[in-house]
Amino acid sequence: MARGVRPLAALASLSILAWALSGDAAPLQPQYVQAGKPVPVDVELVLGVDISYSMDPDEQALQREGYIKALTSIEFMRALREGINGRIAVTYFEWAGTHERRVVVPWRIIEGPESADAFVSELAAAPYRRAARTSVAGAIEFGAALFETSGFRGLRRVIDISGDGANNQGPIVTVARDEALARGITINGLPVMVKRPSYATMDIDQLDIYYEDCVIGGPGAFVIPIRDRDKFIEATRTKLVLEIAGRVPEGRVIPASAQQPRVSCTLGERIWQERWGN
Repeated sequence: MARGVRPLAALASLSILAWALSGDAAPLQPQYVQAGKPVPVDVELVLGVDISYSMDPDEQALQREGYIKALTSIEFMRALREGINGRIAVTYFEWAGTHERRVVVPWRIIEGPESADAFVSELAAAPYRRAARTSVAGAIEFGAALFETSGFRGLRRVIDISGDGANNQGPIVTVARDEALARGITINGLPVMVKRPSYATMDIDQLDIYYEDCVIGGPGAFVIPIRDRDKFIEATRTKLVLEIAGRVPEGRVIPASAQQPRVSCTLGERIWQERWGN
């Protein structure tokens, strides 16, 4: 797949420009500066994106394209303007093992087409990277820490974890999850399941169940699995719209994290131990 995603941001901004000119869009608000005071937003949203080696280059490109198109979609803009404040705060980071967590786009306000286009342009310009291991727990810990210096006060705080594997390095994933939940943070999941499970890449069956039982939690938490490459963009858009609107997918009842997991929450660590012995 071609890696040229810069034109993608331009095309996406054209789609929301028509919406902005339709007369339905709220006026763009100025950048908020309140000395010593957190800026009120509807949601503080942390997007954590897997760049481990199990994510092949095509999947990486599709993953980023999904966020670029979702953040500039008509559906996202409609959900945005329906909020109490009409704006959200978003940051985007990439993760793999415990030593590979990097903020790609720092905290930004999105309050309309112009600020959305600025965000995705910054994202589209970032180089692609890949790294070893899969520390979902590390990603949750890193994402939770980002709220402490966000400078915003959201009605909700949400970490959005997308990835294609189970935790195989760092803290136990349920420990990291529960610590985040205790701080009032909701964790949603976007498990990538487009490839058949392979021992070579340490994929697991029922990754969506693993995410439901071991990764997500908090008020209204949900999982939207991606099982088809053609559904990357649609699933990402749906997830973001639901997060902004504070809703969950219809017909989805996510088990409470306190219930007995249907899969082992240390499965990834066990697979790694069996294969590598450390």
